[in-house]
Amino acid sequence: LCAILNWTSTNPNEPECHLAPIAAWTDRVCCLPQYRWTGSLHYVEGKDDYPSETCAFPGNSGWVNGPVNLLNGIVNTTRILEEWDGRAEEVGSVMNEALKFLVHFYGDLHMPLRAAGRARGGNGIKVMFDGRHTNLHSLWDGLLIAQRLRTLSSNYTLPLLIPEIEFNLRGAIYDPYVRRVMWEGIMGRWKGEVQQWLLCPSPEPAFPAAGNGGMLQTVMGMFRRNRNPINVMNCDFIFPKALDERPYRARYHDADHLGHDRCSKTEHEDEARAADVPYLELDTPEYAGRIKDEFVIEKLIVQGGFGSRGAGGFCGQLWVPGV
Repeated sequence: LCAILNWTSTNPNEPECHLAPIAAWTDRVCCLPQYRWTGSLHYVEGKDDYPSETCAFPGNSGWVNGPVNLLNGIVNTTRILEEWDGRAEEVGSVMNEALKFLVHFYGDLHMPLRAAGRARGGNGIKVMFDGRHTNLHSLWDGLLIAQRLRTLSSNYTLPLLIPEIEFNLRGAIYDPYVRRVMWEGIMGRWKGEVQQWLLCPSPEPAFPAAGNGGMLQTVMGMFRRNRNPINVMNCDFIFPKALDERPYRARYHDADHLGHDRCSKTEHEDEARAADVPYLELDTPEYAGRIKDEFVIEKLIVQGGFGSRGAGGFCGQLWVPGV
């Protein structure tokens, strides 16, 4: 991975490279003319899917944007990476950018709204959160995590007595959050599950691979294994049933037909204006409180990171004390 990213540190006091600095690269370049076409690759929505009323994933009617979707984005970047010859890559090479896209796509795959076939993955559903106007997609794409960072216990500003974890931190604002996820999540409530998450799934026969094929079939198996339970959450609680009840009902349907131009102002929070019909407040114990108490966001982040390791051929490889 370090050779493909063309970033290998020789400092013995830090890892050779990190995925964190490139994980959001696709978001930084998506508005450039040469990358505008990639917007739909961040979503995979079933036409039959309309949470919370109907959860059909993938359903019988295909995808909202046809073949230009997150699923095929993962397949195509994986195929490119299968051809890597082992030599270091230049920044901006096809192989280098394919890896950056793939890392980001695995994060998208574990963001529930990106597989929701309603209102452009929730972008067209305006809500309130912490007294501010936003939309359901933005809430899950950043505001819930931002709230975690603001409210995190000061205990996690101190290093853990686990050198292997501290060695891999970057001195970033989210280091305390990483410590909490490691301590309370991987080494705590998920201790009996995490090794299972790392296992490579059985090859997916519905998607035969070209060439040596191993990585591609691994990717498709992970897709089947991880997306189905996430889609259930969309119908269970991520799309509150109150959205389809008075007084919040039915101000969102006109957004369903729009595309996924990530640079469009329709996706920005400042477009969510107050109107005569009130917006549903989601910073409540029943909604945001449940997500926090059940460690929902944290679990999705960890599973997305594990997915990236699997795509790189590292299935089953994790070392954490006591896990």
